[in-house]
Amino acid sequence: MDSSVIDDLAQVLGTTEELVDAIGDGHWELSTPCSDWTVRQLVNHLVLGHRLYSGILTGQLSMTPGALDPTITDVLGAFPASTYRKATADLLTALRRPGTLQRSFVVPVGPVSGVAAVHLRIAEELVHGYDLGQAIGLPTRFPADIVERSIVFTAGKLADVDPDRSPFGAPQPVDPDAQPILRLAALLGRPVSG
Repeated sequence: MDSSVIDDLAQVLGTTEELVDAIGDGHWELSTPCSDWTVRQLVNHLVLGHRLYSGILTGQLSMTPGALDPTITDVLGAFPASTYRKATADLLTALRRPGTLQRSFVVPVGPVSGVAAVHLRIAEELVHGYDLGQAIGLPTRFPADIVERSIVFTAGKLADVDPDRSPFGAPQPVDPDAQPILRLAALLGRPVSG
């Protein structure tokens, strides 16, 4: 099994975990660059996504309408950072099961391979990690090589998705020499400077 894509995801999750751990008591209700979501709702959305993918990968859940909407269900409880860490650990465990990368799954964007499912989680985590960093005023330190690979994957995947079905805004202008995370954020509809 080629686990390099899972290793990439683990690094990205670890970087976002550092941001989640840095959220102070006064940060949870701050707004984010992500369409009307607070910091709490954004982290909740990530946890919902990790839980949904874990369930899909293990055959315990299927996609249901509203499953990723953080305004419908709050699963963070009194210890959001711990809840986030548990969800990421469960996701990585599900992905590391033998044969997972070689199988196909139905995820929110439709049927995908196991490898594509990992790439989708990487892109989601990167862009929402960026959103989180912007909201709480901390830089994101995602590995540039992983972000570059995600840009290539995401641009290709977006070309296959009807713009009316895309969960992201229209791509925004960005300097082609900008940091990779800024280029990915712009590709996924975030206005960026730099």
